[in-house]
Amino acid sequence: MDNRADYLKAERSAEWREALRKTMKNKERTAQLRVHMPEAPAQERARSYVEVNSGLTAPIAMKEASRCIDCPDPTCISGCPVNINIPKFVKNIERGEFLEAARTLKETNALPAVCGRVCPQEKQCEANCFYTLKLKAEPVAIGYLERFAADYEQNSGAISIPEVAPANGMKIAVVGSGPAGLAFAGDMAKLGYEVHILEALHEIGGVLKYGIPEFRLPNKVVDVEIESLRKMGVKFETNFIVGKTATIDDLREEGFKGFFVSSGAGLPRFMNIPGENLVGILSSNEYLTRVNLMGASRQGMDTPVMRGKRVAVIGGGNTAMDSVRTALRLGAEKATIIYRRSLEEMPARVEEVKHAQEEGVEFLTLNNPIEYLGDDKGKVKQIRLQKMELGEPDASGRRSPRPVEGSEYLIDADTVVVSVGVSPNPLIPQSLPDLKVSRWGTIEVDPETLQSSIPDIFAGGDIVRGGATVILAMGDGRRAAAGMHQYLQNAR
Repeated sequence: MDNRADYLKAERSAEWREALRKTMKNKERTAQLRVHMPEAPAQERARSYVEVNSGLTAPIAMKEASRCIDCPDPTCISGCPVNINIPKFVKNIERGEFLEAARTLKETNALPAVCGRVCPQEKQCEANCFYTLKLKAEPVAIGYLERFAADYEQNSGAISIPEVAPANGMKIAVVGSGPAGLAFAGDMAKLGYEVHILEALHEIGGVLKYGIPEFRLPNKVVDVEIESLRKMGVKFETNFIVGKTATIDDLREEGFKGFFVSSGAGLPRFMNIPGENLVGILSSNEYLTRVNLMGASRQGMDTPVMRGKRVAVIGGGNTAMDSVRTALRLGAEKATIIYRRSLEEMPARVEEVKHAQEEGVEFLTLNNPIEYLGDDKGKVKQIRLQKMELGEPDASGRRSPRPVEGSEYLIDADTVVVSVGVSPNPLIPQSLPDLKVSRWGTIEVDPETLQSSIPDIFAGGDIVRGGATVILAMGDGRRAAAGMHQYLQNAR
């Protein structure tokens, strides 16, 4: 469907669909197989920025929605960090009420089109679906349906804006415009606060813009969701570094009554092994930011970026997958993941690993770099690897890797992207000596309210958790909004 008339026409027979829905028995619903997400062909997408997942059509979405048996105790909701009313929006889709489904999503989720693409539903809502828990079968494709409803609304030209309460005269500052900050801003705007988001970079979106490639999350999708927040009254200011452009004390003098710190974990970690300072070795943060935010892959842009022919990415998380797949799109002849555990222990989403494999990425699992070797110009040319084996489980429950003696060998590489974790942005804690932080540099907060040791400062997302997922950050934003609202109302 390509225009608004087609979209609105699709909803006209809702009464007929509702009558049909009520005739379906649970046995019929559970007999249906889960849908598969249509994808762009691997050979086509591996050298372009076309979005990998194509999205569901209306008939397929309605068929998948009909698998939901509308449990009396919907455990799927308890698995959602932002508490979406999942049965309600799914049943709206089954009835063909797609715009109502999108409105339901927006009751608790400021970024449904984003979450429908990048959230690990398989570990959250879908892991708590009746099909998974009771039938040991594939769950309802909640993530696919969320994306469908959000995309349908964006394409329909009938985008709903959540209602906001009358202005209460109180100004709130949000430090950082990533998923935690955006979710927080949406909830506070609904409560009548004047919300100002202060972003250090030149574009709004945080990790959604600089960290996630467009073949997974197109920027235009993020921009539409940000525009909805703007229409709710949220104000945005870019190139504003809290602690440098202005301090928290400066902002207090300007009348701000509360602060939500969601400045993320943008400080890259390295392994501190020999040769790590060679030219051609960089962090995944820098690599992805140059491409995703600064346009290094686009014609006419003068942002430099490493375009190696033999690219190795160290790590096994989603950021590592984004990096290695980006290398292919920048022209790498060979792109390799080097990971010290097995494929089964890899923390990246199964879907991202699958897509990488389909696109031709090589996986060297149970391998660990121990040294980088350079040429006479100081540029990396080889990596010394050591084979690993799995021992006993560590604190995370995964089996600990240990070196295999005498197993070292060399591979060629002219670019290395290190993706072994991140640390919190230290600027805010450094500018606030009374703010309690952990030994890892994360801000310490009350686990329920997310209030810090400084009463008017709340924090959430990666600055509290370390590197985590978009949806967990959004859940923090919502909890912090509830906590700050309660604090400010009590303080009046």
